[in-house]
Amino acid sequence: MVPIDKLAQITQRFEFLEASMSQGSGDIAALGREYAELRPVVEEINVYLQLLDEIAEAEIMLDDPEMKDLAAEELPALKARLPQVEEGLQISLLPKDAADSRPAMIEIRPGTGGDEAALFAADLLRMYQRYAEGRGWKFNIVQESLTELGGIKEVIANIQGDNVFARLKFESGVHRVQRVPETESGGRIHTSAATVAVLPEAQDVDIKIDANDIRIDTMRASGAGGQHVNTTDSAVRITHIPSGIVVVSAEKSQHRNREIAMQVLRARLYDAERQKLHDERADSRKSQVGSGDRSERIRTYNFPQGRMSDHRINLTLYKLDQIMGGDLDETIDALTADHQATLMAEMGQ
Repeated sequence: MVPIDKLAQITQRFEFLEASMSQGSGDIAALGREYAELRPVVEEINVYLQLLDEIAEAEIMLDDPEMKDLAAEELPALKARLPQVEEGLQISLLPKDAADSRPAMIEIRPGTGGDEAALFAADLLRMYQRYAEGRGWKFNIVQESLTELGGIKEVIANIQGDNVFARLKFESGVHRVQRVPETESGGRIHTSAATVAVLPEAQDVDIKIDANDIRIDTMRASGAGGQHVNTTDSAVRITHIPSGIVVVSAEKSQHRNREIAMQVLRARLYDAERQKLHDERADSRKSQVGSGDRSERIRTYNFPQGRMSDHRINLTLYKLDQIMGGDLDETIDALTADHQATLMAEMGQ
C-alpha cells in the first residue's frame, strides 16, 4: 500500500492549492485544474485513513472489558471493507493521462466491404452520436462525405463534454460487422469493417505549426451529390511537410475549410506526439487496451446472433440492439477497468 507519508504530501498539496485559490494568488486556471484533479484522490485518502483509524480504535477496544464485545462485532466488518477501499485509493493514484479530460475528435472510415462497410460506418456514427447524447455531450460533425446509398466515405466529428477522451479513447481500431446486407438478395452473411480513430483535441499551446511547414492547396469539391458537391474551388487540402500528414476539408466555405483542416491537422500531430511518447515508454508487456494500434481488430458486431465481442478483453455481450443504440457504458467500463488493472500490476512490480 502507499506509504502514509506519501498520502500526507498529497493532502498538503491539495490544501495549499485550496488556500492559494481562496487568496487569488498564482495562476488561478492552472491551480484550478490541479485542484480538480487532486480532489477525488484526497476524498479516497480521507476514506482510507478514516477506516484505518476506526480499525485501530476497535482493536484498542478489545482490551476494554466493557467494550470488548462491541469491538469484536465491529472489527470483522471494518477489516472486510479494507481491500475495497485500498483498491479505490490505488485506482485514484494511478498515473493520469493528461488528455483524459479533453474533448475529442472522432474519425470514422469504411474499411473492407464496399457499400456495406460504408453503411456500417454510418451505423457506428449514429451509435456514438446516441452515446454522446445520453451523456449530455455536444456532438458536432465538422466534415462528412456520404455515398449514394447513405453510407459514409469519411466523417470527422468534434465531441465536447466532461472526460470525453477518457471515455472514448479505447474505441480506436478496426470494428468488424457480420450481417446480411440490405443489398444481399440471397440472405448470405457478409463480413465488412470500418475504422475508428479517437484523437484528443489539441490546443494551440500543444502544437505550434510553422507556416513554412505547411502547404495549402484549394480544389473543387466532389462527392455523392446534393450538398456534397459545389462548383467553386472551396475545398482545402493542407499538407504538413515534415510529417507528411495530409488533411482535406470540402465543406462549402473555403474559410471554414481552412479552420477545419487546421483543427484536424493539429489533433493528428498532437496524437502523433502522444503515440511517440507512449512507444518510448512501452515495454514488451504493453497492454492491448490503450495501445493505440488502429490497425488492430478490436471488436465484432454479429447481427444474426445479436452479439458484440471485444477481442481485447474477451468481453461478449448479447445486447447488440442496445449497443448500436448508444448503450456503450458497460463495454467502456470493462475496458477502463482492464486498463487500470494493468497499470496497477505494473506499479506493483
